[in-house]
Order: sequence, then C-alpha cells, then structure tokens
Amino acid sequence: MKKIIKTEKAPLPIGPYNQAVLAGKTLYISGQIPMDPATKKLTGNTAAEQAGKVMENLEAVLDAAGLNFSHVVKTSIFLTDMNDFQEVNEVYGKYFDTANAPARETVQVAGLPLGVKVEISMIAVCE
Repeated sequence: MKKIIKTEKAPLPIGPYNQAVLAGKTLYISGQIPMDPATKKLTGNTAAEQAGKVMENLEAVLDAAGLNFSHVVKTSIFLTDMNDFQEVNEVYGKYFDTANAPARETVQVAGLPLGVKVEISMIAVCE
C-alpha cells in the first residue's frame, strides 16, 4: 500500500508526480530543485546556494513524512556541471554524519528543470 506525502513547505510538483511516496516503510522523494515554495521562484545563483535550498526542500518533505536525514539510505545528485561537485558536496555534507551517510551517486546531466544547476532525490526508510 502506498501513501502520498505532500507539504506546502516544499515546491509543489510541476508535472504528473508527487513530492514523495511512502511504500511500506520506504519513502521515495522526487527530485527537488532550488525553488522557494512560497514564491514559486528559483533561488540561488551559485550551485552551493541552490544546493542549500534543495536540501531545505528535501528536509521539509522528510519532515512531512515524520522522518529526518538520519533515515535517508540513498541519494542521487544531478549536476549540470561536474565542476560544481565540490561546492555542492560541501553543502550536502552539512546534513549528514559521514559515518552514517547514505549511499549516493552524483552525475552530470545535459539539463535540469527550469535551467537549475542541481537537483537531488532521496530514498529514506522508516524505523
């Protein structure tokens, strides 16, 4: 059985998908971009600034499901320029304890929604 997770504290979907789906004890969070949920405008000029907003949006979705970053088991980071890896990695690293950090891949893509520099999706597991 699946449950749709929604929150107005993160950007609402811009297509036929949901912010997150809880299936059993696993939460699948759709890729988040650096959009302010209140203004519906993109935020941040640098990849680091955008990554910070993305992580805030992910935190809001986790919170809506009653979870936090300690429940995250897998992340996927999408960058339009791999030269931004280090600055995004520094921001991302502030949200996880290295010893218990989730599995992850980071890939460069040709483009992302609305021309953003970074998008991150997550999978979390309820205890």
